[in-house]
Amino acid sequence: MPYNNAAERSLRGVALGRKSWLFAGSERGGHRAAAMYTLIGTAKLNGIAPQAWLADAIARISDLPVSRLPELLPWNWTRPESRSVAAA
Repeated sequence: MPYNNAAERSLRGVALGRKSWLFAGSERGGHRAAAMYTLIGTAKLNGIAPQAWLADAIARISDLPVSRLPELLPWNWTRPESRSVAAA
């Protein structure tokens, strides 16, 4: 039973905003919203701040070669402070 409560609490934000998100503008907008929910949820499950991770990933993605893109995945990501200290 406690697992069900945790699952319901994690979905509460989605349920509360349902009316706001009813009109995503288009089907494509709905797909984008779903992708963003997935990214944010994955970051939370990996114990990192979604806003910090997204800001860093977006800032770095254009400079990385395709072979290094897995570094930006939430489960591989390291905070910017950690990288600069390790490089010094």
